Amino acid sequence: MAASLRLGRRGILFGLKLSKLNKCLWGTHSWQEQARHFFQSPWFLGVTPLKVQMPALSPTMEEGNIVKWLKTEGEPVAVGDALCEIETDKAVVTMESNDDGVLAKILMEEGSRNVRLGTLIAVMVEEGQDWKQVEIPPPEAAAPSATPPATYEAVAPVVPPAAPSTPTPPKLAPSGPLRLSPAARHILDTHGMDPKLATATGPRGLITKEDALNLLKMSPAPKEKPVIAAPAAPSPVAIPPPPGSRPNIPPLSVPGKPGAPGTFTEIPASNVRRVIAQRLTQSKTTIPHAYASVDCDMAAVIQLRKDLAKEQVKVSVNDFIIKAAAVTLKEIPEVNVTWSGDGPRALDSIHISIAVATDKGLITPIIKDAANKGVQEISTNAKALAQKARDGKLLPEEYQGGSFSISNLGMFGISGFSAVINPPQACILAIGTSRTELRLCEDDQTLHSQQLMTVTLSSDGRLVDDELASRFLDKFRTNLEQPQRMALA
Repeated sequence: MAASLRLGRRGILFGLKLSKLNKCLWGTHSWQEQARHFFQSPWFLGVTPLKVQMPALSPTMEEGNIVKWLKTEGEPVAVGDALCEIETDKAVVTMESNDDGVLAKILMEEGSRNVRLGTLIAVMVEEGQDWKQVEIPPPEAAAPSATPPATYEAVAPVVPPAAPSTPTPPKLAPSGPLRLSPAARHILDTHGMDPKLATATGPRGLITKEDALNLLKMSPAPKEKPVIAAPAAPSPVAIPPPPGSRPNIPPLSVPGKPGAPGTFTEIPASNVRRVIAQRLTQSKTTIPHAYASVDCDMAAVIQLRKDLAKEQVKVSVNDFIIKAAAVTLKEIPEVNVTWSGDGPRALDSIHISIAVATDKGLITPIIKDAANKGVQEISTNAKALAQKARDGKLLPEEYQGGSFSISNLGMFGISGFSAVINPPQACILAIGTSRTELRLCEDDQTLHSQQLMTVTLSSDGRLVDDELASRFLDKFRTNLEQPQRMALA
């Protein structure tokens, strides 16, 4: 009986030990599984991002400015949703998303300027992923330049013992787009300091106000030279500078202080202004401009406008000019051409570009298929496009691809002028104001008044010769002086 009790107690103890061993083994197995899942999870590896780069929103765009972000970090994004507004060389364009997901991180804040094409401006993650654990890609290394960058070596300068030690020059900032806060930019611009010398301590390489102030403290102060009394000497006679040389005066004025005679303040050019300057220079240096002018009698157009106004149809003289130019291009298709690298290119469609002045510069929205539209429809389209141009809301397809341009300065009282061709187009028509003149009637030898308007055609001599330009102006005058012809063409 005692032996049986001892065997039973030993069996119970063995069972308890085996149970504890199984629990330990299962616990170890669970811990290994958890460890493997942790090291394979996004918490450890990070979430692979979807890159959002600065796109080319116009054919001539090389860089852009971030005007406004329309999505915030952590907000879902679908294909076609508006991400941000970008100022191109033409207008402010809305950038749309090409992927579905969540906007995880904005790398280029609002107000970032001169962002090159292909620069990473934001990152997204796919739907269902944790956007807070997104992995920010490292900045791409800049291409090596032909001239090696200047480096500062730690060499002890040879100075006299009494001379104070000069601070070592600050290190250059790493290559890439500089990001400055408005206060830092104002401080550095005011004191003429190079932003590349500042050490960025802000988020994602942002140069803050404190960084700019630290750079000013590190810069060597101008040394004060002791004033040495010298014997009185006759005042030197001012020698005039040689002809053609620049005056020895400070080139820049200090903000907040009245400028000295001859000083100036540099105004940063917008992307639109820079592109306008480039294209005007290209046009005048590569296109052989030829000019021809003609006077048009506007009596019929003015009377027709009055008759339409009685029927509550409001159209402008410029609308008739657009219609007349489009109909004339349809009748003389040899003028509806552009110049490509291989030679002339005949166009199948007639799209009229109208010059609109905005605060940022001149832009030419397009009235498409103008030859097949009525004057009232042209008027409606022209007003809508002009308003969108002034608001900076034109889409790329609304100002790209014109075949013929019209610039009207008649509302400013300009009697006549010659416009610069908008490449790759072949012609541009410059419109002056209408004026009243007395003309002698050959039939009864009496004087009568006429409302004349001078138009000047600037044409590319490689595509439109003088004879073709003369025929175009003659047909244009006929269509404008007889508006009923335009409805039949």
